[in-house]
Amino acid sequence: MTRTPTQAPRAVLFDLDGTLADTAPDLAAAVNYLRKVRGLEPTPYAILRPTASAGARGMIGAAFGLTPADDGYEALRLEWFDRYQSAMAVESTLFDGVPELLEALTAAGIAWGIVTNKPARFTDPLIPQIGLAHAGCIVSGDTTPHSKPHPAPLFEGANRLAIAPEQCWYVGDDLRDIEAGRAAGMVTVACAWGYCGAHEPLSWGADYLVETPLDLLRAIQAIGAVQVNAMVA
Repeated sequence: MTRTPTQAPRAVLFDLDGTLADTAPDLAAAVNYLRKVRGLEPTPYAILRPTASAGARGMIGAAFGLTPADDGYEALRLEWFDRYQSAMAVESTLFDGVPELLEALTAAGIAWGIVTNKPARFTDPLIPQIGLAHAGCIVSGDTTPHSKPHPAPLFEGANRLAIAPEQCWYVGDDLRDIEAGRAAGMVTVACAWGYCGAHEPLSWGADYLVETPLDLLRAIQAIGAVQVNAMVA
């Protein structure tokens, strides 16, 4: 069930892939490299992009038709990890409007951080390369014993910011992001500009569905964070 927040957040936590950063081009290039060295044609980008938020499971599933239970999946996963790590920030970039969004949150005194299922092996080197090193916290997929949709990573992010979970909003482009945010007691925001996977964001039950990063600022502005006015005029 969605709700109507009555107070602006003290902090906004974000998913990474498909929310703050468009990383799908480099993720897709890595899996298509695996196809190339096997003499296979590349999988069309239009097929790979919606799976990007699911990481190796999504990419290898779309490119090779394998699941984690299948023979050969684990070897492909490890090979894909190595290839991706060697070229993580070739084409990856922040989505349009994200730099302005983060600047406005900071100006309004609203903390922000990153909570992603991406392993720290990739998160730690990638984040400074794409301009997110000033995040208030970074929680990777292996920072806590559980990854999203479990709420543990979101609780960890709120703890690192020293802000109560119920005073945080969580923004993501996948159903599991909304499930994790709801389980953590946070206001949930589905971002329609992201990868979104197989399920329509309207069906996720998020408190907000926003089409652009600046729409998120407008939502915060509407409930009292007047400091963002100049950024969204």
